[in-house]
Amino acid sequence: MHSRQLARPAVLPSPAAMLLLLGMGVWATSASAGIDAMIDAHGMAGPLAGDPAVASTPAQRLSPALQTMVAEAAAPPAACPPLLRHAFAPIQGGPPQSLCRYAGSVLLVVNTASQCGFTYQYEGLESLHRRFRGKGLVVVGFPSNDFGGQEPGSNREIAEFCRTKYGVQFPMYEKASVTRLDENPLYAELAARTGAKPRWNFHKYLIDRTGERVQSFASDVEPASPELVRAIERLLAAPRPALRS
Repeated sequence: MHSRQLARPAVLPSPAAMLLLLGMGVWATSASAGIDAMIDAHGMAGPLAGDPAVASTPAQRLSPALQTMVAEAAAPPAACPPLLRHAFAPIQGGPPQSLCRYAGSVLLVVNTASQCGFTYQYEGLESLHRRFRGKGLVVVGFPSNDFGGQEPGSNREIAEFCRTKYGVQFPMYEKASVTRLDENPLYAELAARTGAKPRWNFHKYLIDRTGERVQSFASDVEPASPELVRAIERLLAAPRPALRS
């Protein structure tokens, strides 16, 4: 196998930064020379792009040692329950974010729509978010056009509507189906654990701090309803689970 000499760029990404990029799958063509140079500099270069034996993805071009490091960096932390090991892009744009960021919190997961008879519930959901976020509640919105075509807008339009109409500050993710469960593994697990699939917009799933217990609330259960508020308060009263190494 032949070798290739690369001019070292003036500034190279740190190994930690490169592992983060690898784990996220973020690769730019313009950065490929710098990536190869970083790998060469650390003495772990694998086959080069010009070789017939080169693999089709950047991660596969790494040596076994660096591939192991990348896999470990990309793996979810041990403290993250399996239910949260899913990633979604924020509605405002950007790379996917793992729901593991909310491990140890109580989650209220809601499929939303902008032109529904229940759209006013955005106000109540935001009130829950502001009332309980300091105690560990995270309201998470998933806009969906599955029911009645009541979420026809783009992600940008939805984000602007939620911000200007209801002052929504709780995290929301890009529009997705919540009924085609083969396309949405999070909702597939929520439905399996509760035996209840969303039947309309603003169906609510309440997930405890451990990520193990899930409760289902129908669309007509108001965010301020005593039933839902009491359930949230009970789960928030539980201590955060201890971190596992």
